[in-house]
Amino acid sequence: MQKDNIRALIVGAGFAGSLAYQALQEHKDERVPVGFVDDDDQKNGSDIDGLPVLGNRFAIPAIVKKHKVNEIIIAMPSTPSAEVSKIAEICKKTNARVKILPGTYDLITGNIQLAPIRDVRLDDLLGREPLLLDTEEIVKYLHNEVVLITGAGGSVGTELAVHAGNNNPRQLILMGRGENSIFEVEQKLRYSHPHVNIVSEIGDIRDQGRMRRLFCKYEPGVVFHAAAHKHVPYMERNPEEAVKNNIIGTKIVCETAMNTGCKKFILVSTDKAVKPTSVMGASKKVAEMIVLLMNDLGPTKFAAVRFGNILGSRGSVLPLFERQIAQGGPVTITHPEMTRYFMTVNEAAQLVIQAGAMAVGGEVFILDMGEPICIKELALKLIKMKGLRPFKDIAIKYIGVRPGEKISEILTSEQEIVEITKHKRILSVLNKKVDHRQVKDMLYQFQHPQFTYRDEEIEALLKTLTD
Repeated sequence: MQKDNIRALIVGAGFAGSLAYQALQEHKDERVPVGFVDDDDQKNGSDIDGLPVLGNRFAIPAIVKKHKVNEIIIAMPSTPSAEVSKIAEICKKTNARVKILPGTYDLITGNIQLAPIRDVRLDDLLGREPLLLDTEEIVKYLHNEVVLITGAGGSVGTELAVHAGNNNPRQLILMGRGENSIFEVEQKLRYSHPHVNIVSEIGDIRDQGRMRRLFCKYEPGVVFHAAAHKHVPYMERNPEEAVKNNIIGTKIVCETAMNTGCKKFILVSTDKAVKPTSVMGASKKVAEMIVLLMNDLGPTKFAAVRFGNILGSRGSVLPLFERQIAQGGPVTITHPEMTRYFMTVNEAAQLVIQAGAMAVGGEVFILDMGEPICIKELALKLIKMKGLRPFKDIAIKYIGVRPGEKISEILTSEQEIVEITKHKRILSVLNKKVDHRQVKDMLYQFQHPQFTYRDEEIEALLKTLTD
């Protein structure tokens, strides 16, 4: 055996673990399996395909030390993610690199389909079950429907397009301002969904004439409004853009949808809209109010969905940490106690799609995302998952809270009533006091030709509506 061979421990002595062992046997020049770990006491001490079962999950640190294990492979594709998360936490107490053998479990045939061994991702460690859709309900309202997605070139917009395409719409309209990102999502969908009638449109939601012509041309029955400026520090420096895009743009798209016979309109919002401390959060709070106002003005069913932070989306903390680690550090964290609610982009898209099926009009939907995650702990996990040591191999640097940021986010305010829906992971939030007249007055001022858009003027006006 060569010195640089990787000594691998397989967690899970079931069917998937056996397949993982066979795969390792075929690549002995790269990895040498030393044994299994399994929580089944009857397997402990036995051999599976000639490889010993060395203990249960709690013995992992001792096994790694005794057998000089370099790599731990979690081969449990049908195990709930919460359990995988607990096992991964035990594995991270060692210096071994942790990988995972993902797969899908077919409830009808009992077959497990395995994908190649990969590094553990942070979404494997969220510690909760992924969101599952009510597919029958979704197919019913999207099938043979014209679906329009604004901001289709963004992370959430792209995932929304994939999920909408899965449900056989009559036509799928991908609309966005950036031609390169729209080109990319269109090419992706033409390859993955060749049967779907896909149309791409370049346009700005702030252009009322363009929106009117586009909606009249296609007459969409369902609109997912994902176009928005989302970066808190940038919007602090450019509040005019936050107002024009997130507020005026939303008003224009809402009015156009209502006037052209749209059946359902779902706004993508954010937890930063709850008791906002930033211009971006305040602008999304007003966007929510516009949606609730529009719901009372016509037959179109308007609703909104609040997200937490999207793992891995462009501009989010995960890709930043990945780049910083790849460059040798330091990993920069704003504050050691900062926490955020996290969800995967797949969960975000599923939540929006499911909300469209459930909406009767006037709701704000949120996902039960479990406990908020400490950003510092997130960084430490990622460093360890790369086989590196925090504070030794990779430095941690605290850079201070940026303007407009909160230490912790909340999902609802005391002015809101939270109701349980028929979907156990999705909650409906109803606002007890939305002053429609105040919203209309604000929109009038923002759109008045003499409004100066000075930073202090914008912030003062937003504050009157979001306090």
